[in-house]
Amino acid sequence: MFNGSFVALVTPFTEHGEIDFPALRTLVEFHLQQGSDGLVLSGTTGESVSLSQTEYCDILDRVVEQVSGRIPVIAGTGSASTQRSMEQTRLAAAHGADAALVVTPYYNRPLQRGLEAHFRAVADVSEIPIIVYNVPSRTSVDILPETVASLSAHERIIGIKEAVADTGRVVELLDRCQESFTVLSGDDHSCLQAMKHGAHGVISVAANVVPGPMAELCAAALGEDWKRADSMDSRLKRLFDILMIETNPIPVKWALFEMSLLGPHIRLPMTRLGEEFREPLRQCLQELELLSA
Repeated sequence: MFNGSFVALVTPFTEHGEIDFPALRTLVEFHLQQGSDGLVLSGTTGESVSLSQTEYCDILDRVVEQVSGRIPVIAGTGSASTQRSMEQTRLAAAHGADAALVVTPYYNRPLQRGLEAHFRAVADVSEIPIIVYNVPSRTSVDILPETVASLSAHERIIGIKEAVADTGRVVELLDRCQESFTVLSGDDHSCLQAMKHGAHGVISVAANVVPGPMAELCAAALGEDWKRADSMDSRLKRLFDILMIETNPIPVKWALFEMSLLGPHIRLPMTRLGEEFREPLRQCLQELELLSA
């Protein structure tokens, strides 16, 4: 259920700062038509920390209804607070999410025993599967493979989004964790290498822009068609680079604006893509034939 290319979906806004629900509907339909294997809502790329509780629920309600079970919908529910993460995970289940993506608590930098206790507390109250999200570059805390291995024995902790771009980390996770445990790459650049070492797919920023090619890359990798997977990966490398030229999701939202899929709006403290990067991004999109004539 959680294999392949999952898009870390952006949240579109209107010029007045409200959720642009027509654009959101267009984006979801785009992914359904282009073959994304699943949607991740209200994560880092979805500007989760800038959403109100009402907005969070509205997004989930509308997307779950539109998707209607065709592909899995995963909701970001993590925070720096264990209690809030528990509440948000219960809320996600109540609004129809198929799983919860729970980031390691940021800023307060818990120890490994605190991380394990945190995820167990969330999983104990959850009615849906939990995917641990490890992204030390954002949170300043790294949940280690031995801790993840212990958590993998919990019936509702079914996988990890691992954003440490190290194939050795993937191998260690797969070696230590339960056989049924799912490892998803959290880094577009290294996702193919991760899959060559046993990862089951990716939660992808680039899939916002190229959902079809990312799904094709993952399908080829899962089928061990490495020639095709390598070809797709090589074709997309420049896009992977340029989508990280400023802090995510600044470049990817501008790319989708260039593709006429949403407006250019983003919430403070994030700002629009720097003018010096707009033409290189546009050229990259043109090379991939993603812009209308």
